[in-house]
Amino acid sequence: MVDYIGIESIQRIVAQRGAAAFIEGLAAEIELDYRRWNDFDKSARHAIHSPDGVIELMPTSDGHQYSFKYVNGHPKNTELGLLTVTAFGVLADVDTGYPLLLSELTITTALRTAAMSALAAKWMARPDSRVMALIGNGAQSEFQAIAFHHMLGIRELRLFDIDAAASDKLARNLQAMALPGLRVSLCRSAAEAVQGADIVTTITADKRNAVILTPEMIRPGMHLNAVGGDCPGKTELHADILLRQDARVVVEFEPQSRIEGEIQQMPADFGVAEFADVLKGTAQGRASAAEVTIFDSVGFALEDYSALRYLHKLQLQNPRNRQQIDLVPHLDNPKNLFGLLAPAAAQSGTQARPAAAAQARNTSTELAG
Repeated sequence: MVDYIGIESIQRIVAQRGAAAFIEGLAAEIELDYRRWNDFDKSARHAIHSPDGVIELMPTSDGHQYSFKYVNGHPKNTELGLLTVTAFGVLADVDTGYPLLLSELTITTALRTAAMSALAAKWMARPDSRVMALIGNGAQSEFQAIAFHHMLGIRELRLFDIDAAASDKLARNLQAMALPGLRVSLCRSAAEAVQGADIVTTITADKRNAVILTPEMIRPGMHLNAVGGDCPGKTELHADILLRQDARVVVEFEPQSRIEGEIQQMPADFGVAEFADVLKGTAQGRASAAEVTIFDSVGFALEDYSALRYLHKLQLQNPRNRQQIDLVPHLDNPKNLFGLLAPAAAQSGTQARPAAAAQARNTSTELAG
């Protein structure tokens, strides 16, 4: 039996802790894993592109556990009433290759993206940052708002989206959450939204080289959390922003960011630091209050590894959260896989272990509540 987390389970697990506390706990797990960066087998994600979107696999391993995420990105899906991004993932034991957990990652990806954004900002933004512009108010925007309010102390959010209905939706949801001390303003343009902002988060969905931020919008001391550029040909920042003399650019995994991030616009010798280097102290997140810091975030497999491990830990801490599925067969004779399908095998003891299987099913039912 393999542990399983579906939509109802992730709703329950997050509700038990609260979204803000869940994001903060996940950010702590991500930081711990980035601090052991050299333990991980790392590669750029494998992507299959089509005219309307992309499907990607994101694997990594620390030699003890392995994980992968399946994720898509299809911006036109909303026109069909579908999500732009969906995902699921697997956590497995390296020694046996057996899966330990199969989990939804659609909601969890939004949570982990917000956790990573806020974690990077803790190391890169000015400590006195209190105003954030949030440009792109779609499916991930509430998660970003919660993370920055809770972990960075943001007290004013300035919202803009080319779809005014998306901004209205975000404003309503934030009002319903009643985040203490948070003021929300609806803006008529990206330029208006960034006025007076300490942090600017861009998280748009269009699959193109967009110019969401232009050089004249940027002020000394800003931190730019560029989240929406996450595939070849998809960017949000004007290239001249990256070339500013006072700009400092940090990425997750440079080989992947060269393909998919804002720095795909830059020559190969354009200098960046990896976030793990910031944590190790071999690179700075911010050298002065006047610097413009840019977190060029595309999402990396280590963050999904952290999320799956964190979810599994929370699931096992509360037996009522635990569900299992019979994804992998258990055999009395592991060399006789065909015995599962042969009727005669039922009488020769070569089928799946009936007592163990029944016991596992009963345990699963009890744990599921």
